[in-house]
Amino acid sequence: MKALVFTGKQHMEIQDIDKPEVKPNEVRVDTAYAGVCGTDHALYNGLPGSADAVPPIVFGHENSGVISEVGSDVDGFKVGDRVTVDPNIYCGKCFYCHTGRPELCDNLSAVGVTRNGGLEESFTAPATNVYPIPDNVSLKDAAVIEPISCAVHGIDLLKLTPYQKALVIGDGFMGQLFAQILQSYGVHQVDLAGIIDEKLDLNREKLGVTNTYNTTRDQIPSDYDVVIEAVGLPQTQQQAVEATRKGAQVLMFGVGKPDAHFEMNTYEIYQKQLTVQGSFINPNAFEDSIALLQSGDLNVDAIISNVFDLDEVEPFLQGKTKGVSKAVVKVGE
Repeated sequence: MKALVFTGKQHMEIQDIDKPEVKPNEVRVDTAYAGVCGTDHALYNGLPGSADAVPPIVFGHENSGVISEVGSDVDGFKVGDRVTVDPNIYCGKCFYCHTGRPELCDNLSAVGVTRNGGLEESFTAPATNVYPIPDNVSLKDAAVIEPISCAVHGIDLLKLTPYQKALVIGDGFMGQLFAQILQSYGVHQVDLAGIIDEKLDLNREKLGVTNTYNTTRDQIPSDYDVVIEAVGLPQTQQQAVEATRKGAQVLMFGVGKPDAHFEMNTYEIYQKQLTVQGSFINPNAFEDSIALLQSGDLNVDAIISNVFDLDEVEPFLQGKTKGVSKAVVKVGE
């Protein structure tokens, strides 16, 4: 079968490899679509993701497809089921798993990171990580349930109420997702800050955002109850803290470089009684994410900008493909 194999730092090859064998507790999924995200950019360039990717490995931790084989110990799934896969596999026995924080698992493994994922025609996953796709959700949209679940986990770490004013900094795919999810959770005003007018206009005119700010020319007010930073740059992280009112919450979601730092006024943190919260991966968030798509509260089709073939993935990861907000790869039928 055809697979896009990461063979070493900044190098991928399309190879013909054997179909994976299915263990008793697994299913095999024939991939329909696989998403490409910032984690894949990091892994391609030799940086860490949720775990270390040791080549040769097939990326594709965001995926959707159809079950083609079911392991002997698996109940509840059958050949032909449309599914998506939560890539993160927790050990269940470390300190963090035992204390209800599996996302911090000391022995985390992941489909598409430490074991082959969706950028191949078929891949396997533990049945416990597999979720059926509702009939009204397309396979294309289902390929981005994993990033939705990461945003949902971040939202779950906050205390949200309808009276709040929220700001999302970052007009990439994740920032635009957060803007929609905050609205679906009942926050009465959600604003978006970014650098691309077309995306800002789309979110204001069609996706329910109240106010937009182009950070290259606009001043962001300092009166927000909730601020989500979805970029990962020191300057936007600093902006996130500065945009708060007293008692606010700041979610640092954007993934910065491992050696990056930003400055905070520690007196402001004290005087405003701010909460600054990190967010890592997506524990127990797939069911809510699927429900958001099923209900129509999220319009991901409007913010998926590109559908690639396998041979277009590496040029994108190399930065040669411009104007991409979110790309999914069409792997199979």
